[in-house]
Amino acid sequence: MKTVRIGAGAGYSGDRIDPAVELAENGDISYLVFECLAERTIAIAQKARLVDPSAGYDPLLEERMSAVLPACARKGIGIISNMGAANPEAAAAKTRDIARRLGLSGLRIAAITGDDVLDGLRRGQKMFETPEGPLPPPDTWLSANAYLGVAPLLEALASKADIILTGRVADPALFLAPLMHEFGWSLDNWELLGQGTVVGHLLECAGQLTGGYFADPGYKDVPDLDRLGFPIAEVSADGSAIFSKVVGSGGLLNRATCTEQLLYEIQDPSAYYTPDVVADFSGVSIREVGPNRVSVSGGTGRMRPATLKVSVGYRDGFIGEGQISYAGPTAFARAELARDILARRLAHHLITELRFDFIGLNSIHGSQLSSNAPIPYEIRLRAAGRANSLATASWIPREMEALYTNGPAGGGGAAGSTREVISITSALIPREAVTHHVQIMES
Repeated sequence: MKTVRIGAGAGYSGDRIDPAVELAENGDISYLVFECLAERTIAIAQKARLVDPSAGYDPLLEERMSAVLPACARKGIGIISNMGAANPEAAAAKTRDIARRLGLSGLRIAAITGDDVLDGLRRGQKMFETPEGPLPPPDTWLSANAYLGVAPLLEALASKADIILTGRVADPALFLAPLMHEFGWSLDNWELLGQGTVVGHLLECAGQLTGGYFADPGYKDVPDLDRLGFPIAEVSADGSAIFSKVVGSGGLLNRATCTEQLLYEIQDPSAYYTPDVVADFSGVSIREVGPNRVSVSGGTGRMRPATLKVSVGYRDGFIGEGQISYAGPTAFARAELARDILARRLAHHLITELRFDFIGLNSIHGSQLSSNAPIPYEIRLRAAGRANSLATASWIPREMEALYTNGPAGGGGAAGSTREVISITSALIPREAVTHHVQIMES
């Protein structure tokens, strides 16, 4: 019976590259998928494109493609990725140039566009539903990208593309599309699309399925995380799958790792909305069938939604941050004095949401939950706040550094930074208002 083997080459933009090379060389896969877009990533990429029209794609695209293209071309492994970010056409052109530099001719590279709906948002806000409340002022908008589904990916696969580069596409769709292409699943077979979405959701975060973001020494031990292997799904025509990793690679793949990833970022397991299907994970069965081998089946789904989600990225002010350390028997008392000095000094500036944390004492769980924590011998004070301008935000690291000579004894390691805040809100757009485009180029 035919099966399709898909490897997860990345779970975020800055992910390790060597596990993907391992998959290409030793994973016996047909497709290698790189999922590299978080919510803010595409807004940040759009900001880069505004500065340089040839930019806006994943900053590690060249390094990744240079690393995996030789093996993928030699073995006929298809590559699918959203590394196109805000500029899929430039990403495809760069990939073509890399292939030519490597002496790889005849590769068909597809660029998928159409997810960018910022101009449409500017022209007709009434078309968009805003369930999260009113959108921020238009002069702050950086990006608006609709989550496309499998349709443009299927078109590219039907055009015999060897490499597909997209912008904003729903994460599971990157994995669902090759399954639909290989098995001939229809666009309205909700049960198969639901099960295929289970496969995609489990793979989309790559190393999280094989023990990354899972380990807790003494409770959930994971071997050899320094050489974590990324997962492979061997999928059958009914959508059931055996998940594994390259033999000898680090990490752990079992029922627990799969269960955690299945529930990751899921509000309602019985109604996971994607552009292609409303998937139902509530009946999923996860069984260990061998060392680092897990069988997954039982997903289903129902008719896709009439709207597509749109992520709107916008400029949301600036954050200033500063830190300084104190050590010794009275470290905490000196850090508290430093905090009081900063609070009075910064009260004269237009800084909002100002907060102070004692790293090592209450910076994660807050003062209420940490009220009975033991006082540490060494502590680091952190101050952070929001401002409407970079100049105002910069007062926080400036005043933190001034504590060297204008604050308690023994302060050291002062550091600070200021940065612009790129925030995200969501909207909905009728799917018929979004038109995709597929452009093919050859190396």
